[in-house]
Amino acid sequence: MFFRRRKKETLSNPPFLIVGLGNPGPEYKFNRHNIGFMVADELARKLEAEFGRVQSNALVAQARCSQQRIILAKPRTYMNRSGSAVGALLRFYKAPPGKLLVIYDDVDLPFETLRLRSEGGSAGHNGMKSIIENLGSQEFARLRVGVGRPKGRMRTPDHVLQDFSKAEQGVLTFVLERASKAAMTFIEEGIVAAMNKYNRGKEENEE
Repeated sequence: MFFRRRKKETLSNPPFLIVGLGNPGPEYKFNRHNIGFMVADELARKLEAEFGRVQSNALVAQARCSQQRIILAKPRTYMNRSGSAVGALLRFYKAPPGKLLVIYDDVDLPFETLRLRSEGGSAGHNGMKSIIENLGSQEFARLRVGVGRPKGRMRTPDHVLQDFSKAEQGVLTFVLERASKAAMTFIEEGIVAAMNKYNRGKEENEE
Protein backbone atom coordinates (compact mmCIF):
# COMPACT_ATOMS: atom_id res chain seq x y z
CA MET A 1 0.00 0.00 0.00
CA PHE A 2 2.77 2.46 0.91
CA PHE A 3 4.71 1.97 -2.32
CA ARG A 4 1.55 2.07 -4.49
CA ARG A 5 0.52 5.40 -3.02
CA ARG A 6 3.97 6.89 -3.45
CA LYS A 7 4.13 5.83 -7.09
CA LYS A 8 0.81 7.54 -7.81
CA GLU A 9 2.00 10.77 -6.19
CA THR A 10 5.18 10.94 -8.24
CA LEU A 11 3.24 11.22 -11.49
CA SER A 12 2.20 14.80 -10.67
CA ASN A 13 4.65 15.81 -7.99
CA PRO A 14 8.04 14.07 -8.25
CA PRO A 15 10.27 14.58 -5.22
CA PHE A 16 13.73 16.03 -5.00
CA LEU A 17 16.36 13.31 -4.73
CA ILE A 18 19.38 14.34 -2.67
CA VAL A 19 22.13 11.72 -2.74
CA GLY A 20 25.23 11.69 -0.56
CA LEU A 21 28.07 9.47 -1.77
CA GLY A 22 30.34 7.34 0.38
CA ASN A 23 31.32 3.77 1.22
CA PRO A 24 29.13 1.63 3.52
CA GLY A 25 30.53 0.12 6.69
CA PRO A 26 31.76 1.47 10.04
CA GLU A 27 35.41 1.40 8.97
CA TYR A 28 34.71 4.12 6.40
CA LYS A 29 32.33 6.25 8.44
CA PHE A 30 34.67 9.19 9.14
CA ASN A 31 36.78 8.99 5.96
CA ARG A 32 37.15 12.06 3.77
CA HIS A 33 35.58 9.99 0.97
CA ASN A 34 32.40 9.75 3.06
CA ILE A 35 31.67 13.44 3.43
CA GLY A 36 28.67 13.02 1.10
CA PHE A 37 27.13 10.63 3.64
CA MET A 38 27.92 13.11 6.42
CA VAL A 39 26.12 15.94 4.63
CA ALA A 40 23.12 13.66 4.01
CA ASP A 41 23.05 12.84 7.72
CA GLU A 42 23.14 16.54 8.58
CA LEU A 43 20.24 17.19 6.20
CA ALA A 44 18.26 14.38 7.80
CA ARG A 45 18.90 15.90 11.22
CA LYS A 46 17.75 19.33 10.08
CA LEU A 47 14.63 17.94 8.42
CA GLU A 48 13.85 15.60 11.33
CA ALA A 49 14.01 12.58 9.05
CA GLU A 50 15.48 9.13 9.66
CA PHE A 51 17.35 6.73 7.41
CA GLY A 52 15.13 3.86 8.45
CA ARG A 53 14.47 2.06 5.18
CA VAL A 54 16.42 0.33 2.42
CA GLN A 55 15.24 0.92 -1.14
CA SER A 56 16.99 0.26 -4.44
CA ASN A 57 20.13 -0.73 -2.53
CA ALA A 58 20.25 2.61 -0.69
CA LEU A 59 19.36 3.85 2.76
CA VAL A 60 16.59 6.40 2.31
CA ALA A 61 14.82 9.01 4.41
CA GLN A 62 11.75 11.00 3.43
CA ALA A 63 11.02 14.59 4.42
CA ARG A 64 9.12 17.70 3.43
CA CYS A 65 10.25 21.29 3.36
CA SER A 66 8.65 24.42 1.83
CA GLN A 67 5.90 22.31 0.23
CA GLN A 68 8.54 20.09 -1.40
CA ARG A 69 8.84 16.35 -0.92
CA ILE A 70 12.45 15.22 -0.45
CA ILE A 71 14.10 11.82 -0.65
CA LEU A 72 17.52 11.62 0.99
CA ALA A 73 19.63 8.66 -0.07
CA LYS A 74 22.93 7.01 0.83
CA PRO A 75 23.79 4.16 -1.58
CA ARG A 76 24.75 0.91 0.14
CA THR A 77 26.95 -0.01 -2.81
CA TYR A 78 30.61 0.88 -2.74
CA MET A 79 31.44 4.26 -4.24
CA ASN A 80 32.32 3.01 -7.72
CA ARG A 81 28.88 1.38 -8.12
CA SER A 82 26.74 4.26 -6.85
CA GLY A 83 25.06 4.70 -10.23
CA SER A 84 22.93 1.56 -9.93
CA ALA A 85 21.24 2.84 -6.76
CA VAL A 86 20.82 6.42 -8.00
CA GLY A 87 19.39 5.34 -11.34
CA ALA A 88 16.92 2.94 -9.70
CA LEU A 89 15.70 5.61 -7.28
CA LEU A 90 15.19 8.18 -10.05
CA ARG A 91 13.18 5.68 -12.05
CA PHE A 92 11.08 4.58 -9.09
CA TYR A 93 10.13 8.12 -8.10
CA LYS A 94 9.89 9.26 -11.74
CA ALA A 95 12.02 12.25 -10.76
CA PRO A 96 13.59 14.30 -13.58
CA PRO A 97 17.37 14.91 -13.51
CA GLY A 98 16.62 18.54 -12.65
CA LYS A 99 15.50 17.38 -9.20
CA LEU A 100 18.64 15.36 -8.50
CA LEU A 101 21.55 16.69 -6.41
CA VAL A 102 24.61 14.50 -5.79
CA ILE A 103 26.94 15.44 -2.91
CA TYR A 104 30.50 14.13 -2.84
CA ASP A 105 34.14 14.79 -1.91
CA ASP A 106 36.62 16.59 -4.18
CA VAL A 107 40.39 16.49 -3.68
CA ASP A 108 40.88 19.36 -6.15
CA LEU A 109 39.11 21.77 -3.79
CA PRO A 110 40.69 22.99 -0.55
CA PHE A 111 39.10 21.73 2.64
CA GLU A 112 36.02 23.81 3.62
CA THR A 113 35.36 24.88 0.01
CA LEU A 114 32.02 24.16 -1.69
CA ARG A 115 31.29 24.19 -5.40
CA LEU A 116 27.92 23.62 -7.04
CA ARG A 117 27.39 22.98 -10.74
CA SER A 118 24.31 22.26 -12.82
CA GLU A 119 26.11 19.64 -14.95
CA GLY A 120 29.55 18.35 -15.90
CA GLY A 121 31.83 15.34 -16.08
CA SER A 122 33.15 13.08 -13.34
CA ALA A 123 36.65 14.67 -13.12
CA GLY A 124 37.91 11.21 -12.23
CA HIS A 125 35.57 10.65 -9.27
CA ASN A 126 34.49 7.01 -9.39
CA GLY A 127 31.09 7.58 -7.79
CA MET A 128 30.20 10.32 -10.26
CA LYS A 129 31.54 8.26 -13.16
CA SER A 130 29.21 5.41 -12.17
CA ILE A 131 26.18 7.72 -11.93
CA ILE A 132 26.87 9.40 -15.27
CA GLU A 133 27.25 6.01 -16.96
CA ASN A 134 24.03 4.68 -15.41
CA LEU A 135 21.94 7.76 -16.25
CA GLY A 136 23.52 8.25 -19.67
CA SER A 137 23.74 11.96 -18.92
CA GLN A 138 25.91 14.56 -17.18
CA GLU A 139 23.01 17.01 -16.85
CA PHE A 140 22.25 16.90 -13.15
CA ALA A 141 23.30 19.10 -10.24
CA ARG A 142 26.19 18.27 -7.98
CA LEU A 143 27.67 19.70 -4.79
CA ARG A 144 31.40 19.12 -4.43
CA VAL A 145 32.80 19.39 -0.92
CA GLY A 146 36.52 20.06 -0.77
CA VAL A 147 38.72 17.64 1.18
CA GLY A 148 42.08 18.92 -0.12
CA ARG A 149 44.98 17.14 -1.76
CA PRO A 150 47.26 14.68 0.05
CA LYS A 151 50.48 16.00 1.50
CA GLY A 152 53.90 14.71 0.62
CA ARG A 153 54.00 11.44 -1.29
CA MET A 154 50.68 10.06 -0.06
CA ARG A 155 48.54 8.64 -2.85
CA THR A 156 45.12 10.20 -3.44
CA PRO A 157 43.21 6.94 -2.75
CA ASP A 158 44.99 6.61 0.60
CA HIS A 159 44.22 10.25 1.42
CA VAL A 160 40.47 10.04 0.82
CA LEU A 161 40.20 6.75 2.70
CA GLN A 162 41.74 8.30 5.81
CA ASP A 163 39.70 9.93 8.55
CA PHE A 164 39.74 13.70 8.74
CA SER A 165 42.68 15.06 10.72
CA LYS A 166 42.16 16.49 14.21
CA ALA A 167 42.50 20.01 12.83
CA GLU A 168 39.91 19.30 10.14
CA GLN A 169 37.54 17.70 12.63
CA GLY A 170 37.56 20.98 14.54
CA VAL A 171 35.76 22.77 11.68
CA LEU A 172 33.94 19.81 10.12
CA THR A 173 30.67 20.74 11.84
CA PHE A 174 30.82 24.15 10.14
CA VAL A 175 31.48 22.53 6.74
CA LEU A 176 28.55 20.14 7.09
CA GLU A 177 26.28 22.98 8.17
CA ARG A 178 27.17 25.07 5.11
CA ALA A 179 26.88 22.13 2.74
CA SER A 180 23.43 21.22 4.09
CA LYS A 181 22.32 24.85 3.68
CA ALA A 182 23.58 24.80 0.10
CA ALA A 183 21.50 21.68 -0.60
CA MET A 184 18.41 23.32 0.93
CA THR A 185 18.95 26.41 -1.22
CA PHE A 186 19.02 24.14 -4.27
CA ILE A 187 15.66 22.67 -3.23
CA GLU A 188 13.99 25.95 -2.33
CA GLU A 189 15.48 28.37 -4.86
CA GLY A 190 17.17 26.32 -7.59
CA ILE A 191 20.71 25.57 -8.68
CA VAL A 192 21.53 29.09 -9.95
CA ALA A 193 20.67 30.68 -6.61
CA ALA A 194 22.66 28.02 -4.76
CA MET A 195 25.68 28.55 -7.04
CA ASN A 196 25.54 32.32 -6.61
CA LYS A 197 25.46 32.04 -2.85
CA TYR A 198 27.87 29.19 -2.13
CA ASN A 199 30.43 29.21 -4.95
CA ARG A 200 32.06 32.41 -3.73
CA GLY A 201 34.13 30.78 -1.02
CA LYS A 202 33.78 29.99 2.64
CA GLU A 203 33.52 33.61 3.79
CA GLU A 204 30.30 34.55 1.98
CA ASN A 205 27.70 36.51 3.84
CA GLU A 206 24.81 34.21 4.68
CA GLU A 207 21.55 35.66 5.89
